[in-house]
Amino acid sequence: MTFNMDLNDRIQIDPGICHGKPVIRDTRVPISVIIGSLAAGMDLAEIKAEYGVTAEDIQAALNFANDLIVQESFHNLPRVA
Repeated sequence: MTFNMDLNDRIQIDPGICHGKPVIRDTRVPISVIIGSLAAGMDLAEIKAEYGVTAEDIQAALNFANDLIVQESFHNLPRVA
């Protein structure tokens, strides 16, 4: 997976941090927590205050998730009768 330089500056994947899950660099805040918080209705100010991240960190998390979705292949599931 290739990421632009901005993502490399903000996203860290290290087996020694959160079992290798992608996190905001220099934190233990997983990208999944940022995305999940947005999905649950938290606004940027709440996420920044709750997790100590910046607006740029949140944008990098969204870009990271978008890159994953763009690169994924999707297939219809068989219908169960």
